[in-house]
Amino acid sequence: MHHTSLIVMLVGGICLAFVFGMLANRLRLSPLIGYLVAGIVVGPFTPGLVADSGIAQQLSEIGVILLMFGVGLHFSIGDLWSVRKIAIPGAIFQILIATVLGMLLSWMLGWEWGSGLIFGICLSVASTVVLLRALEERRLLETQRGRIAIGWLIVEDLVTVLVLVMLPPLAGLLGGTIEAGGSDSIGDVLKALFWTLGKVSMFIVLMLVVGARVIPWMLERTAAVGSRELFTLAVLAIALGVAFISTAIFDVSFALGAFLAGVMLNGSRLSHEAANDSMPMRDAFAVLFFVAVGMLFDPHVLIEQPLAIAAAFLIIIIGKSIGAWMIVRLFGYPNETALTIAVALAQIGEFSFILAGVGVSIGVLSEEARNLILASAMLSMVANPMLFAALDRWIAGREPQIRASAEAQMKETVDDSLPDRALIPESNHIILVGYGRVGSRVARSLHEHDMPMVLIDTDRDHCIDARKLGIPCIFGNAVSADVVNDANIKQARAMLIAISQALEAGPIIRQARELNPGLAILARAHSDEEVAYLHQAGADATIMGESEIARSMCDSVESLVRLSHRLEVTNRPPDPAAA
Repeated sequence: MHHTSLIVMLVGGICLAFVFGMLANRLRLSPLIGYLVAGIVVGPFTPGLVADSGIAQQLSEIGVILLMFGVGLHFSIGDLWSVRKIAIPGAIFQILIATVLGMLLSWMLGWEWGSGLIFGICLSVASTVVLLRALEERRLLETQRGRIAIGWLIVEDLVTVLVLVMLPPLAGLLGGTIEAGGSDSIGDVLKALFWTLGKVSMFIVLMLVVGARVIPWMLERTAAVGSRELFTLAVLAIALGVAFISTAIFDVSFALGAFLAGVMLNGSRLSHEAANDSMPMRDAFAVLFFVAVGMLFDPHVLIEQPLAIAAAFLIIIIGKSIGAWMIVRLFGYPNETALTIAVALAQIGEFSFILAGVGVSIGVLSEEARNLILASAMLSMVANPMLFAALDRWIAGREPQIRASAEAQMKETVDDSLPDRALIPESNHIILVGYGRVGSRVARSLHEHDMPMVLIDTDRDHCIDARKLGIPCIFGNAVSADVVNDANIKQARAMLIAISQALEAGPIIRQARELNPGLAILARAHSDEEVAYLHQAGADATIMGESEIARSMCDSVESLVRLSHRLEVTNRPPDPAAA
């Protein structure tokens, strides 16, 4: 039996990532920490199984492409525009503070200024995965605090993409290797920089003029075929193909190409389906990306440079947070909003790893610096949930004052797209979970028949679309007791679960049944096995697409026979003998 390096890397990385990810989750930590630990375990600096680092890096490149594609796919100008007055200056100011502090630390460690610059930028960029998960768990995504944090994060993402583009031509000036991207002459560096910006501009124009039309058209034509496999394949082909073309033809980074591909696809009416279909592949390669990053980490740095790690950690936890808190307060927002933004940004993650990798590849950043970034990132991920827990307790103690302040400012700060809680029925209503292709039709039908209902969906755009039609929608996950309690589940008469994933529907059904034993629950299934699973979870009835189609076709046979008979009689030529 032959074992290839690729199989060892995939099996060892994914299996250990699952084990350590589950352990991190049980400890109420981010699973990202588990993935990084899995990489450390199979890395060259620890005994036991050692995976091929070369293959790991190639797989991590695919992870970077799909991560950036996902960022572009969820990029929302609307989210940024609604909080632009604070998010844009706030993010830039906070990045500057963290960068200066990082450069100061690097100067104390005796590094070159170019290395310190990249090191500081790495410490300034928050993790999208960690931030969104923390906000979602606390149901803050649609609050004023959540919108500011998301807008802030979008600005950081844009700055990161710009830095990734600028680093290679600036390699020589920053003290990197000449082969990596030019020379140390100011004139040559400026020439290389302008040439790079020119190629980037050409690529962006091409994407805006051609890609914005071709990519959505390609996806819609594929969807018209009706094959789910081809649709998923089209999404991946767009992400990987555009990223490869951006590098092969325009010499632009994979990250920028994938990001722009996601942004172009965001304008398609099928963007939600594209995001859902590509999510399993994005998640799998994102895990491999974090495993590959963990393989680069040398645990000995924890013993050799504990003070440097502690200093970098404090820059992330305190330096960044104080900067964010100051600017939010300067803009006149209440203290709880400022503290929420400060805590949400008090961590770093995937973008810092990508930047560090580029810095090492062009010879500007040392392995020592990357180890400091990895160590401080893991510590920040461990500390972030603790900071949020402390903030939750502090806010809970000030709940009456916060509620009064929120009501006083409601007319000035609320977005028209946010839900009006007064529209949610109090009793004898229907709770609909999911606003996809099936759920949207069900919601419109119930609304047209004036049946009291409330929608629950995990997609903000779906909620906004529903609210425009006058359908009350709660943004959140129906498996959360807080979310369904907001929908007054104890007084509801029925729940319709229109999401297509039975494994996600099961916990929702069990939670709903526990809160309201008399609730009538109807769920959607795709197979006999899913029907059995949903009934076991507590559903009263299930609808399986294939069964309903077959039943409708059988019911329609008699009508079609009668219709064809009438047409035959009508079109029959007159009988001459009868005449």
